[in-house]
Amino acid sequence: MSLFLHRLGRLIARHRIFVLVAWLLIVLALIGGGSLLGASYEDDFSVPGTESQVGQEVLTERFGTSASGASAQLLFQTTSGSIQDADTAAILSETIADIEAVDGVAGVSDIDRMQLNDDGDAALATVQFDDEKPSEDVLAAVHDAAVIDTAGVASTIGGAAYGGQGGEMSHASEIIGILVALMVLLVTFGSFLAAGMPIFAALLGVAGTSGALMIASNLTSISTATPSFAVMLGLAVAIDYSLFILSRHRQELAHGLTPTEAMARSLGTAGGAVVFAGLTVIVSLLGLSVVGIPVLTVMAVGGSLAVAMAVLVALTVLPAVALLFGERLRPGPRAGSRRAARRAARAAAKPARHTTRLTDRWIRVVTRVPALTIVLVVVGVGALAIPAAQMSLALPDASTKPVGTDQRDNFDAVADAFGPGWNAPLLITVDILESSQPVQTLDDLSAAFEEIPGVAAVAVATPNESGDTGLLRVIPEGGQNDQVTKDLVHDIRDRSSELEEEYGVSDIRVTGTTAINIDTSEKLSAALLPFTLTVVGLSLILLMIVFRSIWVPIKATLGFLLSVGAAFGAIVAVFQWGWFPALLGEASPGPLVSFLPILVMGVLFGLAMDYEMFLVSRMREDFSRSGDPDDAVRSGFRHSAPVVTAAAVIMISVFAAFVPGGSATIKPIAFGLAVGVFVDAFLVRMTLVPAVMSLLGARAWWMPGWLARILPSVDVEGEALTRQLALDDAGGPALAISARDLRTHEHGAVLTFDLRVGEIATLPADDGTDEVLLAHVLSGRTRALSGSLAVAGQVLPERAEAVRRVTAIAHADDIDPRGSVNDHLAQMIAVNGGSRRMRRERQDRAVRLLSSGEGRIGERVAVSDLDAMDRQEVAAVVALVCGANIVFLPGASRPQLADLLQAEGASVVRFRRTPRGTSPSPSTIGAHA
Repeated sequence: MSLFLHRLGRLIARHRIFVLVAWLLIVLALIGGGSLLGASYEDDFSVPGTESQVGQEVLTERFGTSASGASAQLLFQTTSGSIQDADTAAILSETIADIEAVDGVAGVSDIDRMQLNDDGDAALATVQFDDEKPSEDVLAAVHDAAVIDTAGVASTIGGAAYGGQGGEMSHASEIIGILVALMVLLVTFGSFLAAGMPIFAALLGVAGTSGALMIASNLTSISTATPSFAVMLGLAVAIDYSLFILSRHRQELAHGLTPTEAMARSLGTAGGAVVFAGLTVIVSLLGLSVVGIPVLTVMAVGGSLAVAMAVLVALTVLPAVALLFGERLRPGPRAGSRRAARRAARAAAKPARHTTRLTDRWIRVVTRVPALTIVLVVVGVGALAIPAAQMSLALPDASTKPVGTDQRDNFDAVADAFGPGWNAPLLITVDILESSQPVQTLDDLSAAFEEIPGVAAVAVATPNESGDTGLLRVIPEGGQNDQVTKDLVHDIRDRSSELEEEYGVSDIRVTGTTAINIDTSEKLSAALLPFTLTVVGLSLILLMIVFRSIWVPIKATLGFLLSVGAAFGAIVAVFQWGWFPALLGEASPGPLVSFLPILVMGVLFGLAMDYEMFLVSRMREDFSRSGDPDDAVRSGFRHSAPVVTAAAVIMISVFAAFVPGGSATIKPIAFGLAVGVFVDAFLVRMTLVPAVMSLLGARAWWMPGWLARILPSVDVEGEALTRQLALDDAGGPALAISARDLRTHEHGAVLTFDLRVGEIATLPADDGTDEVLLAHVLSGRTRALSGSLAVAGQVLPERAEAVRRVTAIAHADDIDPRGSVNDHLAQMIAVNGGSRRMRRERQDRAVRLLSSGEGRIGERVAVSDLDAMDRQEVAAVVALVCGANIVFLPGASRPQLADLLQAEGASVVRFRRTPRGTSPSPSTIGAHA
C-alpha cells in the first residue's frame, strides 16, 4: 500500500490542478443536486420481521390508508365552559372541515367520535393521512388549518406524522468546531497557510457528504440525526487525517526533499496509517448493519460515507493544495537577511523545545513506576464508567423535542389533559374471519383488554370493510418509554393465545408506532453484547496483523473498553441523571436513544485504533532499529505525542461543538464521543500505553512463530517504501536479485547474495532444500519465512505482482506432453497476450533459439519425445520471449541453457545440489557458468 500511495503522490504532483478542479466540480454537482431535490429526512424506527412490523403490514393490506397512513393527534382545549358548547362545537367543526379540505388528508375524527377528557374541557381528534410519509407541504398545510387560538378555544397538533420534522441543521456547531480546529492548527504549524489547508480539505469533504445525503434522502428513508452525525464525524476525522499527512509533509520538507518527493513519501508513510484508520472506522460502522435495524444501518452508512470522503480528501485534495504552494510550506525562512533567518529559526525552535521538554517530562513520570501508573489510570477511568451500569435505553418521542416546539407543546398538553398513555397508543390487529358477529366479538375483546393491568382505555374497536380483521386502539397508562408500557406490550403478547382461543379469533398482533419503537429498542439492547464481542475480536485481529504482537493488541483492546466505559458513564450521568444541566440545554434528562451505545462504540473503536496506530507504530519502528525497549517507548512517544495531542484536541473540539446546538439525539452522541476521545487519547494512549509498554519491555513485541506465519502482512507504516527508497539509493535497479538473511522454510539454509542484471547465479540446494520452493520465493510467488528480498529493483513481498511479470520458473513438468513443440509455443505465447504480429515474432524467435541451442530442438518434434532437459529448455525459451528478465532453472539443466539465456539479456538462477548443512560458497553466488 505504501508503494501505491507513493506513486499516487507523484501522480497528484503532475496533475494537481486537475485534481482540485475535478473535486470542486463533483462537490458542486452533489450540492446542486441536493439543493434541487431538497432534503427529505424522516425518523423511521421499524424493524423488519418483528411482530409490530408484521402488524403494520397487515394494517396497510386490510385497512388501507384509513389505518396504515401516518396519523396526527389534534387537541382542542377551551378556557371556559365545555368543549361541547354550541359555539365551541361550531369552531371545532369549521377547523375539522378546513383540515379535511387539505389534499393528502384521508379523514379527521368528527365531533361525535372525539375523545373527551373527564373535565369536559378538552377533546382529542385523529387526523389520518393518505401516505405513510406525508410531504412537508401537506404537513404544513394541515398545521396551518389545525392550530387555532380564538374565542377561548386553542388547539395543538402533533403525533407520529410530525415526528420527523426538525431535521434542519444549524451550522453554528460546525463553525465553532472549525474555529477551534483552526486555532489548534495555528499553534501546531505556526502558519496560517498550513493551518488553513486541513480546514479547506475537510469542508470540501463535508460539503460533498451533505449533498450526497440530501440526494439519497429522496431515494430512501434517512433519519433526521444522520446528516448531523455524518457532518460531525466527517469534519473531525477529515481535519485529523489531513493534519497527519501535512505534518509529515513538512517534516520531509525540513529534511531537504523537494515538495513532490516530500508529499509522495508523506502519502507512503502517514497516508498508509490514514487509510488503515479510515477503513477501521468504516468497517466498524458498517458492522452495525448486522443488527438488522434500518435506521441504524442508514446512520452507519452515512457516517461511513463521511469517513470515506475524509480519507479521499486527505489523500488527494490536501496534497494537491499543498503542492500548489510548494516551497512556501517548507519550515524555516525562505529568504531575507541573516538576522531575520536567525530570528525565524529561534522562533521555530522554541515551541519545538517546549514540546520536547513537556513530552520528556510526561513520559518519565508515567514510566518511572509503570505499575503505579497502570493502577491509577484503571481505577480512575473505571470510576468514570460506574454510571454506565445504570444506562436506560429507549427511542425518542416528542418528549425529547425542545420546549416551545409544536410537537412538544402538543405532547405535554395531551399528557396533562388525558394522561401520558394517549401519546403512546397501541394498535392491536386481530383476525376475526371465523366470527359470525365481528362487531360483538370486538366489543368483547375490547372489554377483555380493558381488564389487563396497565391499560387505561380502549379508544377504538372496529372491523375493516370486509369484516375479516379487527383493529383496537389500546391506551396504556404510561408513556412510550415507561416500563409499564413495555410490560403491557409483552403481557398482551403473552395473553394472545389465551384470548384467541377464548373469543374464537386468531393472529392477535401488537403494532403501531409505540410498539415498533419498543421492539426496536429491545432489539438494539440485545445486540449490544454481541456487537461488543465482535468489535473486541476485530480489534485484536487487526492489531495483531499490524504490530505482529500478542500483548500490544490485548493492551490496546482493554484500553478501548476503558474508554468506551468512561464515555457511557459520562453520558448516563449528564443526559440520564441530569448532572450538569447546562449541557442538557432545553432537553430533559431521561432514557438514552437506543442506538447510542452501538454507534458510539463503533466510532470510538476506529478512533482508538487511530491513536494506537500513530503512537505505538513509532515505538515499534524505534525498537526494531535500536533493540532497546525502554528507549523505544521514550523516543516513539516523543515523536508521536505532539501530533496525537493536536489531533485529539481538534476531534474533541469538533464533537463538543455539537453539544450546545445539536438535536436531542445528537447531543449525547457528540458528548460521549468528546469524552471518549479525551479519555482514550490522553489517559489511555498517552498514559496507560507507555506504562504498559515499559512494564512489558521486549516481551511487548512477542508473537508465536506459527501465528506470525498465518497472519497476512500489511504495510501500514511505510516499511516497504522505506526499503524501496533505500534500495533505489543503493543502486537496486542494477541488481536482478538482492537477498539478505533469506530463509524459505524452518530448516532451510540462510542465503545472502546479490545477482547483477545479466549474470548467472548457481545457488546451493542442500538435501533439505526444495529447489522449486526456493525459486517460487525468489520470483515473488511465495513469501519467505524471514529475511529481506528485492527482485528486479522491487521489494518483496509488497511488489510481488510486478516481480512475477518479469520472472519465470522453467520446469520440465510444466510442459504439456500433447502435440508438437510448435503447438506448445503457439499456445503458451497466446496465453501471454499481445497483437497477432507480436505473437508471430515471439514464436519465430523461440523457434530460432531452440533450433540453435544445445539440444537442437525442432519445432515439429513431438513434446512427448523430449527428455526432461529438453522440456525445461522449451519452458525457459517461452518465458524469455514472453518478457521474463530473470529465469529460474530448478532441477538438472544443461549449462549451455544458462549461457543461451544470458546471451539474450536475461539473468539466470540455477541450483547445485550440496550435502545438508553445507554453507553457500561465495564462488557459486553470482559466478558465471
